[in-house]
Amino acid sequence: MPSAYSTLKRALVGRPLATSASAHERVSRAVGLAIFSSDAVASSAFATQEILHVLVPVAGMAAIGYLTPMSLLVVALLAIVVFSYRQTIHAYPNGGGSYIVSKDNLGILPGLVAGASLLVDYTLTVAVSIAAGTAAITSAIAPLRDHRVGTAVVLLVGLALANLRGVRESGRIFAPPTYGYIAIMTLFIGYGLLRTVFGDLGPLPVDQEALDEITHNGALLGTLSLFLLMRAFSSGAIALSGVEAISNGVPAFRPPEAKNAATVLTWTGGILAALFCGVAALCLQLRPTLSEDETILSTMGRAVFGENNVLYYVLQFFTASILILSANTAFADFPRLSAVIASDGFLPRQLAHRGDRLAFSNGIIALTVASIALLVAFRADVTALVPLFAVGLFMSFTLSQAGMVVHHWRLREPRWRLGLGINALGALATAVVLVVILVSKLTEGAWVPTLVIPVITLVFLRIRRHYSGVESQIRALPGVRTVVVDEREQAQVLTVHTEPGAEMAPAVLSRLEGSRIGKLITREPTLEDAYVELVAAAA
Repeated sequence: MPSAYSTLKRALVGRPLATSASAHERVSRAVGLAIFSSDAVASSAFATQEILHVLVPVAGMAAIGYLTPMSLLVVALLAIVVFSYRQTIHAYPNGGGSYIVSKDNLGILPGLVAGASLLVDYTLTVAVSIAAGTAAITSAIAPLRDHRVGTAVVLLVGLALANLRGVRESGRIFAPPTYGYIAIMTLFIGYGLLRTVFGDLGPLPVDQEALDEITHNGALLGTLSLFLLMRAFSSGAIALSGVEAISNGVPAFRPPEAKNAATVLTWTGGILAALFCGVAALCLQLRPTLSEDETILSTMGRAVFGENNVLYYVLQFFTASILILSANTAFADFPRLSAVIASDGFLPRQLAHRGDRLAFSNGIIALTVASIALLVAFRADVTALVPLFAVGLFMSFTLSQAGMVVHHWRLREPRWRLGLGINALGALATAVVLVVILVSKLTEGAWVPTLVIPVITLVFLRIRRHYSGVESQIRALPGVRTVVVDEREQAQVLTVHTEPGAEMAPAVLSRLEGSRIGKLITREPTLEDAYVELVAAAA
């Protein structure tokens, strides 16, 4: 009979899939948009608010006037990054994440730094997305405001279980919220702007109590400096999160993989730019007051649709849904990246193993645990998490684009000069933003990933050193091509493959010396190598 654990596992995760079914787990462009682009699309719900969180305490309501230049800069950066990553997708149709591109073109160490940056970025993506989704829920449901951390953890665990069920099944779950969010946001922005054009809706009254709380009763008000504007721009630049994920997940698409992934990336950039600019434009017209208890999207939604209108709750529902499910971008790519790094020997090899549903289950579990720790440590506060978020994101962007510059220079494929120019511009733009983030937000939390990324890189090297040491211990002596030890606990069988007449490796001999040998069976080689099978006696 199956154990209670197996029964529970089947109920939560589903029945095991054969490895041969992996081809059927590939996704279409429509489902791929939901899986790999939800993070980027969802950032339109909070990127504008994060810009205001930096500017309003100093400039008050006048800060809203700076949204236009900030939004245009972010969209210009988005366009550069999208075109740059299209180059990456076509150059690396088997998956061209920053780790692979940097390692292949810049060397192992830059590749490991890029890998560490991405792992940190994906973990923070989950934490920020879940925290932002929780904020959308508590904006509409006031009693939950005192239980943000608990709500966030419950939502995260549910998301992890959905991913453990497999890529294609999770895509079915995430597609409706993604497309529902795009539809309701289009209606919200379009209807809201129409009402302002026809004079039916004007600027909202200032909530002086909320403004006093943000500005500490006016004590923080002063003159905006270049340094503060840099901080605001770097906060808005988190809208680019998730763009990298598509290039890393190319193999998950149906053939032709590269073409489909590039198409989805272009769709993502266009949708994000339209929604981000739309929210900023509506914010300029309505001038909502920034509040610690309610998002500006919720405030404007009440104004556009009406206080108790069902469309307001539809807006909040889909906003919360996509913000929570946007963490799925990280759940799709963190385990895949971990598996690639583990296959190279820089992470525990258990992370390279697929689970019953052909997902990298160990990577999903590791990401869940790390994200819960962040949510608890930062009390599910988006503003507190954002300064940590952007360092890994733009570090990986910069290394990937620099790697592509070297790639074009080395191979000089057709139209290589155009590709090199696009990627060089991408590398320069993202490097400038990275410097801005480090300069403007180092003391606000950016120092954490700045410290953690080198530490993770050193851990990678230490793990690889460990595996190299193990390999040297079981390495065959000269004249032996392969020595493979396969120990099956139930049958207590130890099998050693060597060439005829060759000596066994010292580590293998030491294992045999401690065994109780019941009998020794030798067989003639049937293929290239002979082998010796040693059957250990039962204890």
